[in-house]
Amino acid sequence: MLNILYVLLLLVSLISIPTNAIRSFPNRMVSISDQFSEAPEYTNGFSCPVLGLNGFPILSCDPSLVHIAMTIDSDYLRGTIAAVHSVLKHASCPENTFFHFIASDSSPVSSQDLTRVVHSTFPSLSFRVYIFREKLVGHLISSSIRQALDNPLNYARSYLADLLDSCVERVIYLDSDVIVVDDVQRLWRITLSGSRVIGAPEYCHANFTKYFSDEFWADTEMSKVFQGKSACYFNTGVMVMDLVRWREGDYTRQIESWMQVQKEKRIYELGSLPPFLLVFGGDIEAIDHRWNQHGLGGDNVVNSCRSLHPGPVSLLHWSGKGKPWSRLDLGKPCLVDYLWAPYDLYRHRHHHHHHQLHHHHQNQQLLAVL
Repeated sequence: MLNILYVLLLLVSLISIPTNAIRSFPNRMVSISDQFSEAPEYTNGFSCPVLGLNGFPILSCDPSLVHIAMTIDSDYLRGTIAAVHSVLKHASCPENTFFHFIASDSSPVSSQDLTRVVHSTFPSLSFRVYIFREKLVGHLISSSIRQALDNPLNYARSYLADLLDSCVERVIYLDSDVIVVDDVQRLWRITLSGSRVIGAPEYCHANFTKYFSDEFWADTEMSKVFQGKSACYFNTGVMVMDLVRWREGDYTRQIESWMQVQKEKRIYELGSLPPFLLVFGGDIEAIDHRWNQHGLGGDNVVNSCRSLHPGPVSLLHWSGKGKPWSRLDLGKPCLVDYLWAPYDLYRHRHHHHHHQLHHHHQNQQLLAVL
């Protein structure tokens, strides 16, 4: 949790380190495994369940594991590494965390290289890299409001039930632009009541109608999907997913069928989010908003600064156009980007003096944000 100690530590780091830019992540992926510093070793507390049996390696079927799925690619690699670092740093049982990384089969960086990066950065991490075949969704993707949203890997979250071992019954899905500042066990243990398949923070004050076109709402056959439901917006960047119920309901096919409708009738502007809203809207387990402080990247089209929402924070999410590593590199960070920076393990951070703010003024602003 973002407590007073955390804020003080952050302020100390801001005072001692100049508010400078960081050199951009290079496009050339040369000796990729050398681009990140090795993370500190995080070990279990005494109360954690013992993993494995008689020294055998941990298998993903071990019932004591917390399963986290994330995509991994060259564009967002720095974000993924920082997100993993944040989970481990705040976990009460970091060794009981198993990461499922989904890589594209058309990635410019091979899955072997991505595996090497993760292993060299987190030598004792239990993880596996899976290959997502982009042809599964290539023919179903329609262009959206922002080009990055059209990346086929954005749709991998719809295929986790197929990709992961059938023994994995529950998974937390996280986007690559998040930081976890709480014990992930707390998110893992939430109850999905009744027959609910997904748990996520729900936002019922958002204008739900704007996520779909006027034609969609005018079509009684299509819009009846929300009939009798109080459907609210939820962000798919943080989800607790019951994969047993997902497989039973064959929800991947349901999402694909709405993508097919979109291909023919153009009923929404955003990429992978609206099909989730169509299938699950009004029927998710609404969990505490602290688990997805989203929108920190600003608008989907314009890179703008946002402040934190009021209330406690367990997860920060830079959804929207602006990413903290890019803004830090350019020397134009938002205040919230300084909350991301301590988890950045990118090795080649050379400081430049393009961006100067008076420390006192900056710290006052940051305290106001928190």
